[in-house]
Amino acid sequence: MGFLDLESVKKLKALADKGCDLRKEGFLTPERISSHQKSACGFKLLWGCERVDSEIMDALFALAKEGKALDKMKAMQSGEVINSIEGVESENRSVLHTAMRDFFEDRIASAPAKKASDEAKKEFDKLKSFLEKEGSKFDHLIQVGIGGSELGPKALVIASTAYGKKGKSVDFVSNVDPDDMARAFKGINLKRTIVVIVSKSGGTMETLTNEKLARSYFEKEGIDSKDHFVAVTGKGSPMDDPSRYLGCFYIWDFVGGRYSATSMVGGVALAFLLGIEGYEAILKGASTMDKHALSAPMEKNLPLISALLGIWNRNFLEMATCAIIPYSQALLRFPAHLQQCDMESNGKHIDRLGKRVKFHTGPVIWGEPGTNGQHSFYQLIHQGTDIVPLEFVGFEKSQYAEDLDVDGTTSQQKLLSNLFAQAVALALGQKSDNPNKSFEGNRPSRMLLAKQLDPFHLGALLAYYEHKVAFQGFIWNINSFDQEGVQLGKKLAVRVIDEFKGKNDFILGKAFINELKGL
Repeated sequence: MGFLDLESVKKLKALADKGCDLRKEGFLTPERISSHQKSACGFKLLWGCERVDSEIMDALFALAKEGKALDKMKAMQSGEVINSIEGVESENRSVLHTAMRDFFEDRIASAPAKKASDEAKKEFDKLKSFLEKEGSKFDHLIQVGIGGSELGPKALVIASTAYGKKGKSVDFVSNVDPDDMARAFKGINLKRTIVVIVSKSGGTMETLTNEKLARSYFEKEGIDSKDHFVAVTGKGSPMDDPSRYLGCFYIWDFVGGRYSATSMVGGVALAFLLGIEGYEAILKGASTMDKHALSAPMEKNLPLISALLGIWNRNFLEMATCAIIPYSQALLRFPAHLQQCDMESNGKHIDRLGKRVKFHTGPVIWGEPGTNGQHSFYQLIHQGTDIVPLEFVGFEKSQYAEDLDVDGTTSQQKLLSNLFAQAVALALGQKSDNPNKSFEGNRPSRMLLAKQLDPFHLGALLAYYEHKVAFQGFIWNINSFDQEGVQLGKKLAVRVIDEFKGKNDFILGKAFINELKGL
C-alpha cells in the first residue's frame, strides 16, 4: 500500500485544510509548551511551536502505525535486507550502521546484527591497539575522503574538539581542488603527521587522486609515506594493502557512507583526537538513542515524533525546506552533514515498488549556527513569502565553561535567550500599522535541548537525526539507503576527464559542448 493510500493520510489532509494557528489567543501557552515535550537519552524535544494540536498528533501517530514505522526500524536494526526496491535492480543489502556501536549492553540478538557488531568490535579493539602502539608518534591527523567519508566525521570532530587530548589536532581534505590539499599541508610537521585515506571501494576518484598528492608532500622531504598513511576501506579492496599503509581498518557494504561516522570512517580520527574512551562515549550515546528509537512507544519516541512533524510540514502544510539551527558553535558543520544524511537518503522519486511517487519526499535541508543566522537569513524566515520550519538545537552549559557575566547574564544565557525568543517570534509574529514592521507569524519550529554537548550527547544527537531520516523514509515507503542520484555525474565526469589528458590549454566551453554531443 502506498503512502497516499493510507487512511491516516486522508485524515491528515482534511486536518490541514482545517488549519491550526499558533497566533490564536490562548493557544501558545506555558501549559501547551509543558504538554508538548518528551525526554530521552539526555535530550528534551519540545514541539509546542509546531502547527499541531492533539487531533493532528493522534492522526500522525496513526500514520506511523499504518506505515509500520517501528516494525521497519526493527527490521533495519536486525539486519534484514531493506536496502532494496522490488522488481528493479538495486543494492539488496542490510542496513547496519547501528551495529557499528552495538557492542555494549542489550545487544540486538539477530544473527546478521550480531555478526556485524562482532566485526565492528574487532575493528574497535584493533584501533585501540594501534593507537597504543603508534599514537604517540603523531600530533596531527589529516583525513582524506569525500561525501560521508568527510562530512559526518568532520562534523563530529569539530563538535568534540573541546574534549580533545592536549597537542592533538585533526584536519580534513575532501575536495579534489588542489588548493584544499595545499592548505592542509601548509606549515605542518610532516614527521608528526598521520594521513587517513577513506574509501569503501578503494576506487573513489577524488580520494585516490588526493592520496597521491598527499604522498608527494612526504616524498619531497625524503620521508617514507608508508609509515604515515592509514587506510579505511572495504576488506579486499585495492586499498587493503599492508605494504602501503601503517594500518588498515575495515568498513562494510551494509554501512552507507552518510551513516558511517561512528564506524572506522570517523572512528580513527575521533579516537586519535579524544582518546579511545572519548570515541567510545560517542558510540555509547549513539547506541542509547538507537535502542530508544527501536523500543520506545510512538508517543515517547523522539526521532519518530520529529519525523512525523517533518512529514506534517512537508506533505500536508507543503513546506519545501527545513532549516536546522544549532545554537552551538561546536555544531558548525552539523547542518552540512545532515544535508547529506537527509537529502541523499530521502531525495527519491520512486517508492519501494519502483513506482513514481505522487507526493513530496525529502525537503531541502540547510542551516547555520545561531546567533549568526539571525544576522543573515532570518529576514527571509520571518518576513519572506515561503514558510521555513526550523529545528533548533541548544544546550544549557557551554563546552569549555569559560564565560563571563555581562550586564547580569552570561554569554551562554544570552545564546539560549535568542533561541527561545526566535521560536516565540516566529510563532506569534507582530502586528503593526507599518507593513514593513509587520510579522505574520504562525511559522513553526521545534527544539531539541540537552544539558551539554559532550561526546555521549553528541553520539545521541547524531543517531537521533539518522533515525528521524529513516523513519520518514519508512513512512513514505521509499528506499532511504541507496544513492543512485550521486552516480550519474561521477560517470560523466570520467568522460570529461579524458578531455583534459595531455592538454594544458583546456577550453572549458568546448569540453562541455563535446560532453553534450556524447550523450
